[in-house]
Amino acid sequence: MTKPVARQPLRSNARSNRARILATARRELGRDPDVTLEELARASGVVRRTLFGHFPGREALLEALADEASEALRSAVSVGLPAEEGAERALAHFVLSLWPVGDRYRMLLALARRDLGAERVAEILAPARAVVTAVVERGQADGAFPAHLPPAAMSAGLEALTVALLEAVNRGELVDEGAPVAVAVLVAAGVPVERARAVVAEVPPRTLAEPPAVP
Repeated sequence: MTKPVARQPLRSNARSNRARILATARRELGRDPDVTLEELARASGVVRRTLFGHFPGREALLEALADEASEALRSAVSVGLPAEEGAERALAHFVLSLWPVGDRYRMLLALARRDLGAERVAEILAPARAVVTAVVERGQADGAFPAHLPPAAMSAGLEALTVALLEAVNRGELVDEGAPVAVAVLVAAGVPVERARAVVAEVPPRTLAEPPAVP
């Protein structure tokens, strides 16, 4: 009986090419969601055969970007929020932690429903939705947020606002900074604007490390 052949790790130059293709795709898809793989190969400085060796088609490339975004989101969520931290500060901390992820992968917004599908998008966002819902529930219980909406519904509204602001960045209507977005999210949650600004000013901004090379 023939033994299965073990999958060999990518060589360093192959890992470098893959990472460069993905970084180029993040940039170019943000500029033009309909950019072709051939155009991405040229922009990445690789030949067409190299790009197709890593990504046989557009679907494979977008799924790799979705995997990157999902891992970055899980990493940001896994930082955790101290239980003793007030709900206002916890929500601001969460938005500032997540904004670099959304900023890097905001080009997926233009492709999400058309290319990835609603179920895949929901899968990527599930960890963030769970955290925000829990924070809103805690804030409503202690009086930090009004309870005029159920926590899950409020969380969905805050998510929609964040996505809309990311799309505004895509259109050049908003600078890609997290603080104004965190203030907007707190205000939408029911925090007075001056209080929201003061809370956000107390939370240090977060940066996002480059995605690790895939072995």
